[in-house]
Amino acid sequence: METRELAYFVAVAEELHFGRAATRLGIAQPPLSRAIRQLERRLGVTLLERTSRSVALTAAGEVLLREGRAALDAVAAADRRTRRAGHPAAKLVLATKSGAAGDLLPALLSAYATDPTATGPDAVAVEVLLCGIGEQERLLRDGRADVALLHLPFDDATGLDVEELHTEGQVAVLPAGHRLAGRPHLLTADLAGEPFPAWPGSPASTGPLVRDSTQLYQLIALGMVVATLPSSCRSQLRPDLVAVPVLDAPAVTTVIAWPPHSRSRALAALIRCAVDVSAPAALAGSPRSP
Repeated sequence: METRELAYFVAVAEELHFGRAATRLGIAQPPLSRAIRQLERRLGVTLLERTSRSVALTAAGEVLLREGRAALDAVAAADRRTRRAGHPAAKLVLATKSGAAGDLLPALLSAYATDPTATGPDAVAVEVLLCGIGEQERLLRDGRADVALLHLPFDDATGLDVEELHTEGQVAVLPAGHRLAGRPHLLTADLAGEPFPAWPGSPASTGPLVRDSTQLYQLIALGMVVATLPSSCRSQLRPDLVAVPVLDAPAVTTVIAWPPHSRSRALAALIRCAVDVSAPAALAGSPRSP
């Protein structure tokens, strides 16, 4: 398969409409339809069920959509990382969710700045790429980032190399006047019926779609949603918000993740620094006892 064919199929599979996919790709609809039929003939499977009113993925189509996205990301990543490595001002791009790294990010950057790898003749600077909720994994997979801080189990680290940095409990973030705000701790059952935000790429929720922490905290302050977040979020909270520990919420593990088989000395140094500076944070951010 050619990358062009995969791009055509992924566009149709995501839009489930040949006209919209053709517009997105900037081509006419007839050649797009022919390309998909040729791909189906070559593979010997039906990828799309077509009627006069709808387009739907078959089981084989769902597999190719998943694998095709990964393949296109890998090609884009190879292009971007090769260009970045060959640029006179080479750099490492670190993706992290805005407002999520707490004290870890400045400590990491400070430690790396004094590492011999960062101060020698082959020094590579670190560029921090702040992104919205759930975006850092995609930035890493498609090559816009070389390394990322992810939060398990919320982010998917499948196929990536990772080092665990620290694990912490979760808190319910509530408006100061909320009926539960004065509790010393909560259980998840106590939050039943509360409106929770919808996160990008996640199933629909009872609340509005939230893309970054600033938007989230504003919605909580207005009483429109509540949220369960890692306990380290306390340092980012506004005065009109409170955080109450949720004792039975799953622990959140922050990891530093990078593409497998990397041979970058600068990346190895950055990972080593992350592990070193996270040791005190692991103690401070561990789940609290009731």
